[in-house]
Amino acid sequence: MEQRLIQFLSDVPPFHILPENRLSELASSLKKSHHFKDMVLFVQNKTMLNYIYIVLEGRLEQYILDSNEKTLKGFLSQKDVYGGLSILFNKGLSIRTVRSLEDTTFYRLSKDIFLDLCTEEEEFTKFFTENFSQKMMKKTYIDFFAKSSRLTEDGASAGFLNQSLDNIFSRQVISCSDQASVQEAARIMTQYNRSSIAIRNDNNEFIALVTDHDLREKVIAPGYSLQKKVSDIASCPLITLSSSTKLFEAILLMMEYNIKHLAVTDEASELMGIATEQDLMLAQGQSPVFLMHEIQEATSIKELAARYRQLPAIIKNLLEAGAKAEDVNHIITSISDNILKKVVRFSIQELGSPPARFAFLVMGSEGRMEQTLKTDQDNAIVYEDVSADSENEVREYFLLLGERICYYLNDIGFELCEYQIMAKNPDWCQPLSKWKQYFLGWIFKAELEALLHSCIFFDFRLGYGQEDIVSELKEDLFSSLSKWVGFFRHLAENALHYKPPLDFFGGFVLQNIEGQGRKRSGKFLDIKSPMRLVVDFARIYALKNSIKMTNTLERLREMSIQGVLEKEDCDELVQAYSQLMQTRLFHQSQLITEENCPPDNYIDPKKLTHIEQQALKEAFKRIRMAQGKMRMELVHDVGIV
Repeated sequence: MEQRLIQFLSDVPPFHILPENRLSELASSLKKSHHFKDMVLFVQNKTMLNYIYIVLEGRLEQYILDSNEKTLKGFLSQKDVYGGLSILFNKGLSIRTVRSLEDTTFYRLSKDIFLDLCTEEEEFTKFFTENFSQKMMKKTYIDFFAKSSRLTEDGASAGFLNQSLDNIFSRQVISCSDQASVQEAARIMTQYNRSSIAIRNDNNEFIALVTDHDLREKVIAPGYSLQKKVSDIASCPLITLSSSTKLFEAILLMMEYNIKHLAVTDEASELMGIATEQDLMLAQGQSPVFLMHEIQEATSIKELAARYRQLPAIIKNLLEAGAKAEDVNHIITSISDNILKKVVRFSIQELGSPPARFAFLVMGSEGRMEQTLKTDQDNAIVYEDVSADSENEVREYFLLLGERICYYLNDIGFELCEYQIMAKNPDWCQPLSKWKQYFLGWIFKAELEALLHSCIFFDFRLGYGQEDIVSELKEDLFSSLSKWVGFFRHLAENALHYKPPLDFFGGFVLQNIEGQGRKRSGKFLDIKSPMRLVVDFARIYALKNSIKMTNTLERLREMSIQGVLEKEDCDELVQAYSQLMQTRLFHQSQLITEENCPPDNYIDPKKLTHIEQQALKEAFKRIRMAQGKMRMELVHDVGIV
């Protein structure tokens, strides 16, 4: 009997690659189970799998149910294996629904034995990781895993940011006419114990919202008459979101407008209820919205520093709850942007009003809206051109402003740039005309320094000040780029000097970071360097195709829309970059919150599971393929020179 089982397993991929003695061990562990025709055996995201199922007899249908439609349909028959991907990549929950089309017999192998096998047999595991990588190139699978990776053991959703507003807001809406008095509105709020009231116009349309904050700030504090119309103190226009909106979008909107209430509507745009900051906090446990309000209300640099120190714990909670790296980047960037705005305002209050219109630029990761918990400053000041007789006075003011802002940011936790790419450096505090000269000079010089400056400064966006100055500078940049297409070849050649950290045999290339003033020492994997390769790739093609976005993922998606990048290639690169960012953010948050170490970009591969290591290697391979595209199209294609 055992020999027959060994023979059977030796014909079943990936068991067929195992030596006979290992197959013998497995054969003794197999159990049989029988199922009748037309039975639903496993349900996607609900059935917990404790076994790997190998089909001995019968035929089964497998599919993913999306909006009551069967997608990614497939079939299982003799010697097919089901359950490996579910256990390895979906916390044991069945990835698909499986229904028997005939009477079916399985051999079952326990999950524990399967996981031990994956740990000990690299080639065996590779079968599943490569299968997983192929599936993740399909959008349906990407969407599925984006949802299912946020599930708990019992199948309940643990992903705070992946939930919709529909799950958390109160459906009790209280309202009053816009002609009602402030006192009447307050009475209704007290009667129903609500923190807000919706305001209706003569057509019975909801047009505004009054909150308890409005009553405190606009009525009680200034001694405003209670008999005045409530519409005079209302927050208008009414800020609404659909009930199907994901919570991370609601969080970002609350942070953007510095509000604590959102009106929630149905598909017909009818008001259903009000979502509050407290609702979000109860759903999540620790809210970045609350942190944003504390930042908005801070009155000193010391307070801002204290608030910023709360961020790593919040980010770690979000990641553990299943938040996507892209959403977390946006939250970190939003927090950083608002801290910057507070710092600039503090600085202007101390120095007096600016003598000319200006824009404070942010570059680098902040310019791309991809900040992590390990970031230094990359910023600059561009001010409007002024007359010669006032140039010295204006320049002196903005240098003082840049110096004050940079040192305040450093006090808060944003380290000074080692290479002095900051607004406090006279080189990077210049009038608009000088910046245009800089950009034109860098484009027409093939020197290394000019290329490095291009990679930093061309990812710029407005941090504070006049948007029209930034728009004019950006328009001039793309106009200058159109005059010398050979620039892109030089950028590509420079980027291609660097390669993903994989050796000839597919192993990680590690760096020794001993003796560099760090608490940790040893050989580590630099996670930032391969990400920089994707950033370079996206930047070069974005600049070449007049894509004005600075965010790497947005650039890649726009390249796909314009046909510059095949959709499949775009999806692969987005997936690779997102995976690396997720690993990087979680690593940094762990260092800060659990190991009391400053954040860095060096991963200890020995602490990664085999599956995690394999996933990183797959990401590096995708990056290498993107570099191949750039080499063929921008370096070897002499037609662009």
